[in-house]
Amino acid sequence: MTDALKRLSEEGVAIWLDDLSRKRITSGNLAELIDQQHVVGVTTNPSIFQKAISQGDGYDQQLSDLAARKVTVEEAIRMITTADVRDAADILRPVFDATGGRDGRVSIEVDPRLAHHTKPTVAEAKQLAWLVDRPNTLIKIPATMGGLPAITEVIAHGISVNVTLIFSLERYRQVMDAYLSGLEKAREKGLDLSTIHSVASFFVSRVDTEIDKRLDALGTDEAKAARGKAGVANARLAYQAYEEVFSSDRWLALEKAGANKQRPLWASTGVKDPAYKDTLYVDELVAPNTVNTMPEATLFATEERGEIRGDSIAGTYEQARADLDAVEKLGISYDDVVQLLEEEGVEKFEASWNDLLKSTEAELQRLAPSEG
Repeated sequence: MTDALKRLSEEGVAIWLDDLSRKRITSGNLAELIDQQHVVGVTTNPSIFQKAISQGDGYDQQLSDLAARKVTVEEAIRMITTADVRDAADILRPVFDATGGRDGRVSIEVDPRLAHHTKPTVAEAKQLAWLVDRPNTLIKIPATMGGLPAITEVIAHGISVNVTLIFSLERYRQVMDAYLSGLEKAREKGLDLSTIHSVASFFVSRVDTEIDKRLDALGTDEAKAARGKAGVANARLAYQAYEEVFSSDRWLALEKAGANKQRPLWASTGVKDPAYKDTLYVDELVAPNTVNTMPEATLFATEERGEIRGDSIAGTYEQARADLDAVEKLGISYDDVVQLLEEEGVEKFEASWNDLLKSTEAELQRLAPSEG
């Protein structure tokens, strides 16, 4: 057993778990992962909650109480998910305190059906922050065109944000701009910028999955040679953009006022293609001031087989650009791929949310008390 996770942490990569369930909280498993596997944060999404609530009986008592009160299914979901996030935030509170608010964070997503609507997203983010009522919460807002102005407004209210579903370099720059605009508004209001944090979740494996599918359809030697490179290349160029923005004069003025950098977070880091090493999106994306949110399988694979050899992003930008250019030269449009992935990302979360509504509705009916 190597201590690759410890080395990863020492290189400046915060290890967050991409999963949450009540069982993980009540069994002591989350506390154990924090203690043994260097986990310093948790991310959730509609798919994770749908899976958690539909499996086992860990939610029966709360669902039974909610059924007795005849609450709507939407309210039931919010009560259940915010309870889990609140409890996880309490478990992670010592990490939050020890890192000055940088880590020890738990993310909860706005209703994905609002993904393209700015005002309802802002209202939902404020409501979630109030409901969870923990300083170490991050509200997840998708990086859609409707989400960008919502990010600015929510940051301007002093609420910390995890921007999700980022696939393209252009959109990532817009996300960083939205964050800085939010900080500038917060500064005008006289808010303490040091208490506002943010991460930008840049998705990795889904880029390879889509581009590899198109390369396989071409079937040429050049196409085969380009497989499995685009996801890492895209993320490395995102880190280059991060370095540029967070060394600009605009940023330095905010930093002087106490602001925190918005860290890049590598999301979708579970390897989908068995031909690739299962720690690919961890080993190749090591750089200071980043977060890697891992499914449990990737976390343990990294502990056992991770090859953490220092900063694996520095000095790679030229090659990363060449890897993306090679895909374009084969007739695969980068812009088309990232646009499709954003649309699919929103649709998948919305589908999971609808499944969550259905399964929770069924549970409420099953546990509803007899009249009287």
